[in-house]
Amino acid sequence: MSALLIHNANVLTMDDANPRAAAVAVREGRVRLAGTAEQARAAAGPGAVEVDAGGRTVIPGFIDPHNHLLSTAESLAAVDAGYPRVGSAADLVRVVAEEAARTPAGQWIRAFHMDDAKYPGGRPTRRHLDEATDEHPVIVYHVSGHQAVVNSAALAWSGITENVTDPAGGSFVRDEAGRLTGMVLDSAMELLLPLAVDIGCHGPNFHTALPADQLLGWLSDAAGPYLSAGVTTVCDPQVSARELRVYRAARAAGTLPLRTFGMPLSHQLDALTSAGLASPFGDDWLRLTGMKFYSDGTLLGGTAKFSVPYGEHGEFAGSLYHDPDRLVDLVTRAAGEGWQVAIHTQGDAAMEHTLAAIASAARVSGPDARPRVEHCGYPTPEQAKRFTDHGVIPVNQPNFLHDSGGDFLRRLGERAHRLQPMREEIDLGLRPVLSSDSFVSSLRPMDTVANAVCRTTREGLEIGADQAVTLHEALRAHTLDAAHALGVEDRLGALRPGYLADLVVLDADVEAMESDRLRTVGAWLTVLDGEVVHGAG
Repeated sequence: MSALLIHNANVLTMDDANPRAAAVAVREGRVRLAGTAEQARAAAGPGAVEVDAGGRTVIPGFIDPHNHLLSTAESLAAVDAGYPRVGSAADLVRVVAEEAARTPAGQWIRAFHMDDAKYPGGRPTRRHLDEATDEHPVIVYHVSGHQAVVNSAALAWSGITENVTDPAGGSFVRDEAGRLTGMVLDSAMELLLPLAVDIGCHGPNFHTALPADQLLGWLSDAAGPYLSAGVTTVCDPQVSARELRVYRAARAAGTLPLRTFGMPLSHQLDALTSAGLASPFGDDWLRLTGMKFYSDGTLLGGTAKFSVPYGEHGEFAGSLYHDPDRLVDLVTRAAGEGWQVAIHTQGDAAMEHTLAAIASAARVSGPDARPRVEHCGYPTPEQAKRFTDHGVIPVNQPNFLHDSGGDFLRRLGERAHRLQPMREEIDLGLRPVLSSDSFVSSLRPMDTVANAVCRTTREGLEIGADQAVTLHEALRAHTLDAAHALGVEDRLGALRPGYLADLVVLDADVEAMESDRLRTVGAWLTVLDGEVVHGAG
């Protein structure tokens, strides 16, 4: 398709010089004009395919700057252990047993999205999973991706015995008698699985060794869920050699489903430095944008590092992946080599270490370094003000506030209300962005937008209502500001003449909707690089 005209639309361009239009013209993969129907028709030229949007909202294609694309593709092909489908240990046993009944003995069974904070009776154990099968090694990933529970067969397969030593940055959970429960936290996951890469203590290792053709097939299959949600660009925030090889192969085969940017994980810093490689590197389809570091663990799993422990009984002290001085050294070296830096940070104690690393990196970075804080869970007001010293980009995922907000309110009390303080960040002049952290939560951008606007839990409780943002702020944070976080705001994230022609026609006029209905919205039409890649009918 060389030319396309979309008219009878509510076009939100994200272009401050031309914020609204009734039509948009696309030709040869570029936006030509957003304006009146007559202007757009002339710009599209003769022979353009015309689409009547029926008054629906048109925006730039959604950019998800923190989305584990390949792992999401894996999860879509695995057992779904997400809540509310699985709401108890008994439910988990049932779905694993059902999968075991159709899986050859000895083959791994993998499940994703377990949310055991909602289980009556608490965490499942290997004994529960042993009830489901003793003929298959089983791993069930926690919804955070930072921990998992396995059965006895998986422990035996991995050679893990009762006298295993906890590695730096992780642990094996034990019962009161000191026996392994099967729950494995953070970097201890490194010892569990058939892994494609060794990342040491640089993060949770979900980079499993799987056949390349299987991964490529799952990645291709993910096109439907992503494009039907209006996602046209993602940034995978934890790229190892496994992910990069698969993305390159998909790009060469023409099966990469959307623009895919990536951040190499920090365990590769020395190797990439030796090779002379730094960001940005690549093209507008496959590109490296920054380097990913971990400060602390996960808020969902109890390993976020707060200055005051959290939990219903103050039982969660949190953990760090690196000694603070080591984090400063890693981040500073990466910045000195030219990498944009991105640091996973949840608790306020970890945030101090992250800010120290960013301040050190600023001394060797260029003038527009754009350091990112991934998740940016609980910055104190004073820490948020310090973000302005270095142009920090907070990378928020308000889906967590909806999915697990009730758990946060129980575990954090009043502190829960300033989790992901996006309103405060915008008012400080920062450019926070929205993202999903899929596979951890829904990949659908309108879920994320709704949760940033509504700030309500799954149970309907308010969680930090004073930190809510407007609909337009949320849409901008998932388009133009997300492009800014990736360093491509000069060609993506807005419907401006000359920009790459990625856009989505939402299946409603979202400005005319009640905010609590925004979650129902999907893509009526998705255009990627000037081509219609998803369309209703």
